[in-house]
Amino acid sequence: MSQQTILIWYRNDLRLHDHEPLYWANQSKNTIIPFYCFDEREFDKTAFGFPKTGGFRAQFILESVANLRENLQSKGNNLLIRVGKPEQIIPQLVPQLNITDIFFHREVTAEETNTEKALAKNLASLGVKLTSFWGGTLHHLEDLPMEINNLPDVFTQYRKAVEKQANIRTTFPSPETFPPFPSEITLGELPRLESLGVEPVSPDERGVLQFSGGESKGIKRVKNYIWEEDCLQVYKQTRNGMLGANYSSKFSPWLARGCLSPRYIYQEVKTYEKARVKNDSTYWLIFELMWRDYFRFICLKFGNAVFHQGGLQKITFSWTQDWKQFKLWQEGQTGYPLVDANMREIANTGFMSNRGRQNVASFLTKNLGIDWRMGAEWFESLLIDYDVCSNWGNWNYTAGVGNDAREFRYFNIPKQSKVYDSKGNYLKTWLPELKNLPGELIHEPWKLSQGQQQDYGLTLGIDYPKPMVDFMKSIQKTKSRINATP
Repeated sequence: MSQQTILIWYRNDLRLHDHEPLYWANQSKNTIIPFYCFDEREFDKTAFGFPKTGGFRAQFILESVANLRENLQSKGNNLLIRVGKPEQIIPQLVPQLNITDIFFHREVTAEETNTEKALAKNLASLGVKLTSFWGGTLHHLEDLPMEINNLPDVFTQYRKAVEKQANIRTTFPSPETFPPFPSEITLGELPRLESLGVEPVSPDERGVLQFSGGESKGIKRVKNYIWEEDCLQVYKQTRNGMLGANYSSKFSPWLARGCLSPRYIYQEVKTYEKARVKNDSTYWLIFELMWRDYFRFICLKFGNAVFHQGGLQKITFSWTQDWKQFKLWQEGQTGYPLVDANMREIANTGFMSNRGRQNVASFLTKNLGIDWRMGAEWFESLLIDYDVCSNWGNWNYTAGVGNDAREFRYFNIPKQSKVYDSKGNYLKTWLPELKNLPGELIHEPWKLSQGQQQDYGLTLGIDYPKPMVDFMKSIQKTKSRINATP
């Protein structure tokens, strides 16, 4: 057999462990050229005009790619880096590097699959074999106990079916060595944020964790959370927290960029269960990985519907696009402390707890009646752990246009604030203007009398905004509009 040169097209799979394209390419003993392209479109604008990739995630991506190069170099290989459009750059590399095969993990949503189709078209006349692999989920697509078109529209039905009938495959080992990397290749340098059109950001010391990109840091986080801090055994009890590094696993940024494989995390959980304890918490982390899978499979089933205003259910409703109200929500100036604290956290750190995401999304859609896609795009812009399927799937769900949607589900935000931040420590972290208020008063500052405001050095409407809407009246208004929609 003649010698082959295999290009490994890296995308959202920035790791060596459990990487099927890399594993099989290395098993072939052929020349392997790992390649990553900073797709310029990923740093463009969203439909509503927000930066598509904000500074925190852009920095995380740069760090992840840099770490991938370091880890490849440690095994005798390297990483080719370019900036542009992969479907244009890869065909240019084919004759330069004598590439015969291209291995990659395929994606499921429109922008990514359109790139795959364009690449296949541009390679058609070059005699290069394009081979795709399924990766990034806990359960393999081919192992699901149903065809994708028959995927249940309710998560619980899906979960019960896969738990009963589907196995989870073992991870592919990281290669120990590679064939020699061609020395004549111009590797390319990591771009600067400025050259990508991204404004650099500085970490805020109030952030729950200083997230650093890369497989090495991802594995370190897993080891720290599960083994060193021994947090897994209480995960279910603490996961709805909002303050501190270890109320939840915080694995999501590394999962989103593929620095961590969900099967690797599953493997660690199972090892922990044998070595220490098996309980509801260890199961619940796997449960959350199944939710992540489900959103990816849902996007595969429904296609672009996840991005449409009517969502997966194609519900016709006249959402507003009130930019004045939306800006107050963006900037954390709604007058509802739980909403405002979370919106300021995401703006300053690129991260927000799951509990926070549910509440701020509920407020935007159910209290303000604002087009949920604006919120989804704002999250896309800011989140360090942005995952297209999870983000858009969750926003569909919260807006009531997605899977498992209930008649009119909303979060009672003042009540949620009292339950999940009873002493107000989270609110005081992000709303310093309310720091003098005791825990029982901070959740509803609009109830303070003039005398109480003076006692605590606070003037509503000046130091902190009055509520932009009445909570229950706004809920009823949105509900009435939805019910009146033909």
